[in-house]
Amino acid sequence: MRERTRLEESMNAYLAIEQDLNDNIELIEMGEAEGDEQVVKDAEAALMAARELAAKREVETLLSGEADGNDTYLEVHAGAGGTESQDWASMLLRMYTRWAEARGFKVELLERHDGDEAGIKSATLLIKGQDAYGWAKTESGVHRLVRISPYDSSARRHTSFASVWVFPVIDESIDIDIAESDCRIDTYRASGAGGQHVNTTDSAVRITHVPTGIVVQCQNERSQHKNRAAAWDMLRARLYELELQKREDAANAEAASKTDIGWGHQIRSYVLHPYQMVKDLRTGVETSNTQGMLDGALLDEFMAAALAARVHGASSEVEDIE
Repeated sequence: MRERTRLEESMNAYLAIEQDLNDNIELIEMGEAEGDEQVVKDAEAALMAARELAAKREVETLLSGEADGNDTYLEVHAGAGGTESQDWASMLLRMYTRWAEARGFKVELLERHDGDEAGIKSATLLIKGQDAYGWAKTESGVHRLVRISPYDSSARRHTSFASVWVFPVIDESIDIDIAESDCRIDTYRASGAGGQHVNTTDSAVRITHVPTGIVVQCQNERSQHKNRAAAWDMLRARLYELELQKREDAANAEAASKTDIGWGHQIRSYVLHPYQMVKDLRTGVETSNTQGMLDGALLDEFMAAALAARVHGASSEVEDIE
């Protein structure tokens, strides 16, 4: 039913644009024949609006990957740098939360480890909505922030790093075999808000997949059983995402971007001082509206450019091979 709804929406959108195009061309021809300039202007304005809508739909056609239509997990991890990087990680968490909510997606916080003084050490979001993974997948990598640190009494400029990892939620139709002997399961006491029960019982669960080194954890439920089930789902999703990455020619570059949260591995730079600029280092897309970006309002533009670059890059590689 979900696939049927997606196809119906795509077809109806195409037919609507086609109808608008034909109707407005006829109006222009009629206006020119009758000498009615106002009709011609109105029809031309409608054609420009249809053009913008078609451009938006064109971006949506880029979401054709195997798991692009799925819900997604999004992890944020602070890099080296203590409080400054942990505060930057919390800013990214807020940015993605606002972006998802603005798109009408449902957002759940699965786990959060607060920083020692401010910010977060890590956090995991579950974002539910059509094409959530398809839109968010290009955000995986290291994000760099340059600003005057609010935690530096000398008001010096600091550079901070945080990493973002995105992987799709997989349904029961996809079979991922995981040997329990390959996993180490730890339980621990949850941190942060959640009431007395959460903070006084070992309800949080961490699973380490030894062969790959993948670590997942969940602490949002009061029940250890529910947290364990959610952690297993996350691990299956991470292993599935790992397999998807292996199928892409850019897998090595993406893996390198996740190994070191620091210089030389960033995908996007956010500069708040001495000037205002956010620039994606993969596509060259940039904006001086840094507040709008950090509020999540401009993320779609950056995501769309990264999606287009990924699809066009894959097409170019195929042509080169041929």
